[in-house]
Amino acid sequence: MKARAWITALLAIGVALLLASPVFADDGGEGIYGKADDKVITNFGFGLMILFTVLVCVLSLGQHLLGKRKK
Repeated sequence: MKARAWITALLAIGVALLLASPVFADDGGEGIYGKADDKVITNFGFGLMILFTVLVCVLSLGQHLLGKRKK
Protein backbone atom coordinates (compact mmCIF):
# COMPACT_ATOMS: atom_id res chain seq x y z
CA MET A 1 0.00 0.00 0.00
CA LYS A 2 2.79 2.43 0.83
CA ALA A 3 4.61 1.74 -2.42
CA ARG A 4 1.49 2.61 -4.39
CA ALA A 5 1.15 5.92 -2.51
CA TRP A 6 4.78 6.83 -3.19
CA ILE A 7 4.46 6.01 -6.88
CA THR A 8 1.28 8.07 -7.15
CA ALA A 9 2.86 11.03 -5.34
CA LEU A 10 5.99 10.95 -7.51
CA LEU A 11 3.91 10.67 -10.66
CA ALA A 12 1.74 13.63 -9.63
CA ILE A 13 4.80 15.76 -8.88
CA GLY A 14 6.40 14.80 -12.18
CA VAL A 15 3.30 15.68 -14.19
CA ALA A 16 2.95 19.00 -12.37
CA LEU A 17 6.57 19.90 -13.10
CA LEU A 18 6.24 18.96 -16.76
CA LEU A 19 3.09 21.03 -17.22
CA ALA A 20 4.31 24.09 -15.27
CA SER A 21 7.45 24.80 -17.28
CA PRO A 22 5.84 26.11 -20.50
CA VAL A 23 3.49 28.39 -18.56
CA PHE A 24 6.24 30.75 -17.38
CA ALA A 25 8.21 30.72 -20.65
CA ASP A 26 6.20 33.51 -22.29
CA ASP A 27 7.54 37.04 -23.02
CA GLY A 28 11.20 36.07 -23.27
CA GLY A 29 11.24 34.32 -19.89
CA GLU A 30 10.48 37.48 -17.89
CA GLY A 31 7.89 35.80 -15.70
CA ILE A 32 4.84 37.26 -14.00
CA TYR A 33 6.44 40.33 -12.36
CA GLY A 34 8.34 41.58 -15.38
CA LYS A 35 11.99 42.51 -15.78
CA ALA A 36 13.97 41.59 -12.67
CA ASP A 37 16.84 44.05 -12.34
CA ASP A 38 19.17 44.58 -9.37
CA LYS A 39 16.79 46.89 -7.53
CA VAL A 40 13.91 44.42 -7.73
CA ILE A 41 16.06 41.55 -6.45
CA THR A 42 17.48 43.68 -3.61
CA ASN A 43 14.04 44.86 -2.50
CA PHE A 44 12.73 41.29 -2.61
CA GLY A 45 15.64 40.17 -0.43
CA PHE A 46 14.96 42.94 2.09
CA GLY A 47 11.30 41.95 2.09
CA LEU A 48 12.21 38.35 2.86
CA MET A 49 14.46 39.43 5.73
CA ILE A 50 11.69 41.56 7.21
CA LEU A 51 9.10 38.81 6.71
CA PHE A 52 11.13 36.14 8.49
CA THR A 53 12.09 38.51 11.32
CA VAL A 54 8.46 39.43 11.93
CA LEU A 55 7.39 35.80 11.59
CA VAL A 56 9.92 34.64 14.22
CA CYS A 57 8.88 37.43 16.60
CA VAL A 58 5.16 36.72 16.22
CA LEU A 59 5.56 32.96 16.61
CA SER A 60 7.86 33.41 19.64
CA LEU A 61 5.32 35.74 21.25
CA GLY A 62 2.56 33.20 20.60
CA GLN A 63 4.65 30.41 22.11
CA HIS A 64 5.39 32.56 25.16
CA LEU A 65 1.71 33.38 25.67
CA LEU A 66 0.68 29.73 25.30
CA GLY A 67 3.43 28.62 27.69
CA LYS A 68 2.31 31.19 30.27
CA ARG A 69 -1.22 29.84 30.06
CA LYS A 70 -0.04 26.35 31.05
CA LYS A 71 1.24 27.40 34.48
